[in-house]
Amino acid sequence: MTKLPKLSTFLKSLFTLIMFAISTNSISAEKIILIVGGMEKQIYLPVKLAERLGYLKETGLDIELLSEPSGVNAVTEMLSGAAQGVVGFYDHTIDLQARGKQVQSVVQFSQAPGEAILVSKTASAHIKSPADFKGKTLGVTGLGSSTNFLTQFLASKYGVKNSEYTTLPVGSGSTFIAAMTQKKIDAGMTTEPTISRLTSTGAASILVDLRTLKATEAALGGAYPGACLYMPTAWVNSHKEQVQKIVTAFVKTLAYIQTHSAQEIADMMPPDYYKANKQQYIDSLSASKDMFTADGIMPESGPATVLNVLNGFNKAVQGKNINLSNTYTTEFVKAARK
Repeated sequence: MTKLPKLSTFLKSLFTLIMFAISTNSISAEKIILIVGGMEKQIYLPVKLAERLGYLKETGLDIELLSEPSGVNAVTEMLSGAAQGVVGFYDHTIDLQARGKQVQSVVQFSQAPGEAILVSKTASAHIKSPADFKGKTLGVTGLGSSTNFLTQFLASKYGVKNSEYTTLPVGSGSTFIAAMTQKKIDAGMTTEPTISRLTSTGAASILVDLRTLKATEAALGGAYPGACLYMPTAWVNSHKEQVQKIVTAFVKTLAYIQTHSAQEIADMMPPDYYKANKQQYIDSLSASKDMFTADGIMPESGPATVLNVLNGFNKAVQGKNINLSNTYTTEFVKAARK
């Protein structure tokens, strides 16, 4: 008769097998939450496109995408530990470092904001440039958001102090449109497809255009890296394999954008993203597709331009010794390109 192994030996063996199974599946077992500052915005198109193309699924990671209308609210969620990363604007990494928080962009989606300041039809007779913002109400996605940052900079550039106008958080998309058509705001900064939805009906006109690299360089003095995936530096350093998989998926997506037409890209997006006017969505994407980076690499002069913009008005940044090299990394993008 065959002797059974001692119970203690059996349990030790079972425990070893369980721990091995856990270790080999740990990378895919941990849920990774990425909050997007408005999933339907064209500036954040690479995120949804990566999901639709199956690139995020190919990572083998349990990734959940959540949409939050304002980037500043997404930052709060990330810092609280409710999310591992935010798809938002790079300028938050500098603002957060000035406030003692270390986060970094791990893949750069765009080299231009992809936004514009719109003026309502009724206010257009009185607002011809940012110099006319005095006494006006300006719409932004949220207080402390990137649209707020850029609006404040453009106002200060034209000699208008923050105290001389009112900023009103109105979100994006339908809520922004409602605020403008209901005359709650005189002007405001928003993105596509909201820009085209308002200008096509004559409800608004473009005052400052930041949708392309050329227009951005003229308005801000250089490339302005906007949309990116940024994460807490400590989490990046302790989860390099996961970060690499995510970045590789997004680098593949950026390559897809470069090699496919706006029509082909639009065909991959959910119908509710273009609000029953697909051609308008295609046209706006075609006109501003060059805002996306070709490979996820941070534009060489971009961080300095962003710091210069923030120094123009942001009291949290002014006078601080900002280490720009800590606000982004190219480590994962370069590995993905290989």
